[in-house]
Amino acid sequence: MNRNEKAMTAASDPHQAHVLGNIADLRIRAREELGKGAITGNYGCDPSTTIEILNRALATELVCVLRYKFHHVAAQGIDSEAIKAEFLEHANEEQAHADRIAERINQLGGKPNFDPASLAARSATEFREVEGLLEMIKEDLVAERIAIEVYRDMIRFFGDRDPSTRRMLEEILAQEEEHANDMHDLLVAHDGATSRAPGA
Repeated sequence: MNRNEKAMTAASDPHQAHVLGNIADLRIRAREELGKGAITGNYGCDPSTTIEILNRALATELVCVLRYKFHHVAAQGIDSEAIKAEFLEHANEEQAHADRIAERINQLGGKPNFDPASLAARSATEFREVEGLLEMIKEDLVAERIAIEVYRDMIRFFGDRDPSTRRMLEEILAQEEEHANDMHDLLVAHDGATSRAPGA
């Protein structure tokens, strides 16, 4: 394809024309807007909205860390050692999620909100103190199910407007689904009457 043919193709394809747009203007904007860091003119979301959403996700992860940590320490019973190890593993993975979310907030020019005074109010999941291994497992499964729904909604919201945030949330979602499956397996093992719903 010669130069004229390429120009005609770009002119007939608005998407290609946009991608191949005026590089000189792009270079000027990049220099003029250094204070915006990673936020460029084609960022598809309102950064303040993204930061607010991610700070809620951060609070949810931190509450999950605290709940799993508590369960790790408080779990007692004949099978508690293996379950305690599972609780601790999940706590560490939830902390890794929180760290990734906090870093993304920072990349977007925001401040990760670690304020403990408002943590519970901002979290989608609850910290409820329960006794007994079975009740702990149930609480963790409830929390994972809530987190799964919340992350799916966030992923749909970001779509192609913020692919970096979407991909991060997709990876976190996949691990939350693993956590839910782990907790369900433990629940079935310790409560034989509990099983998956048909088609689940």
